[in-house]
Amino acid sequence: MEGRVFTEEQETLVVKSWSVMKKNSAELGLKLFLKIFEIAPSARKMFPFLRDSNVPLEQNPKLKTHAMSVFVMTCESAAQLRKAGKVTVRESSLKKLGSVHHKSGVVDEHFEVTKYALVETIKEAVPEMWCPEMKSAWGEAYDQLVAAIKSEMKP
Repeated sequence: MEGRVFTEEQETLVVKSWSVMKKNSAELGLKLFLKIFEIAPSARKMFPFLRDSNVPLEQNPKLKTHAMSVFVMTCESAAQLRKAGKVTVRESSLKKLGSVHHKSGVVDEHFEVTKYALVETIKEAVPEMWCPEMKSAWGEAYDQLVAAIKSEMKP
């Protein structure tokens, strides 16, 4: 994380796109998780509230709540990255996120699948704004968030 720069241009692209997506956080968060499970169906087993559920994913209230909170936390973290000068998360500490991800058995491949699904979800949400620079900006913000979470992934 040290030495990585989130530029003013990247910040502008992230903040601009987040301001458009914010009102659809619930829907976009669910889309994100549906993409994750489409790419990596086995990831469903990592979520206790999905293991024994017969409720279709799109209708699962616990998944909807979780998906929205993850999407909002990720986007809010990205939007304030440059201003704060570091990764910060509201309503949850990085230690807690690290611990939960460690206990759940999250590995690099899971973070990569999530990054791909996040970028695709954002691309579909703001097609008129989408450009290679925006993809790069969201990718960098996500990478910095993941690096901060990984630094707290301890037994």
